[in-house]
Amino acid sequence: MKHKEIITNWCVITGGPCTGKTTVVELLAKRGYKTTIEHARHYIDTQKIKGHTVEEIRQNKKEFQLGVLNMQIEEEATLDVNELVFLDRALPDAMAYYRFLGLEYDSRLVEQCNKYCYKKVFILERLPLVNDYARREDEAEQLRIHNLIIEVYESFPCPIVHVPVLSPENRVDFIIKHLSR
Repeated sequence: MKHKEIITNWCVITGGPCTGKTTVVELLAKRGYKTTIEHARHYIDTQKIKGHTVEEIRQNKKEFQLGVLNMQIEEEATLDVNELVFLDRALPDAMAYYRFLGLEYDSRLVEQCNKYCYKKVFILERLPLVNDYARREDEAEQLRIHNLIIEVYESFPCPIVHVPVLSPENRVDFIIKHLSR
């Protein structure tokens, strides 16, 4: 990958489906840190409000990924690069999902992924898979997505910290402890 244009003070909380990302991000917010939402779930929720079923939303994989990508690009463009922000996934996650789904990268995805360098990328180790209305992957798919996320982030010059399976509060403590290392 090419050199990143903008070095941010943003930290990414990532990992495959069902790794506890949203729980950790919510706990960070409760401790006073600025956070973002997970855009895939938000996209599904906004489409459900418009009367679409989850099956309809997920049926067109490229349209779904573009919808999520547009939300992510829009949000990252509004963030102050100097402010400490914890992102519930970031743009490189979309690259992993594009690979998982066998889709060609959108040119804006590549451009945006080459734009920002994140302060730290915290990859949460996998937890037992629990599906819900928005999460439909099986365990093999969960593992494949998780490994693709690691592979994508390792291709960028951002520092990666692997967060072990701990209680949610202890994961947050672990992340905060590793902020300045």
